[in-house]
Order: sequence, then C-alpha cells, then structure tokens
Amino acid sequence: MDDVDIDAIGLLCPLPVLRLRKRLQPLASGDSLTMLADDPVAAIDIPHFCHEEGHALLENRAEGEARYFVIRKG
Repeated sequence: MDDVDIDAIGLLCPLPVLRLRKRLQPLASGDSLTMLADDPVAAIDIPHFCHEEGHALLENRAEGEARYFVIRKG
C-alpha cells in the first residue's frame, strides 16, 4: 500500500470528509494528499466534496475492503 496521509478506516460519515477538509486547509494550492477510508459512503462523499470545493480527485480505487483516494488541493 502507498503512504497514507489520512487513515479514516473505521470512521463513518461524515468523519472522513471532515478529516479531509481539516487536513487540506493548511496545504498550498496544488499540494496533494492520500486518504484511505472503509465507509461505503466515502466512495460518494469524497468525490462530491472534491467537486464542490474545487479540489481534484486524482485517484479513487479499491484497496482491499477500503477505498484509496488521492486529492490535489484546488
């Protein structure tokens, strides 16, 4: 598995998105981070959050029972 900046395994909606929002705040535009989440709703919430907030979802793939996301701050 790749390095993960946010390990949201075991967290349920809305906590994965809230953690992502908090970790993106101090980053400069263009910086990216990785996130691993196993809440099935995260597969919908993370792409929606990125679209609404102007961030780029660079990767969204299954990683075992979880999903692996790479997000670039907009």
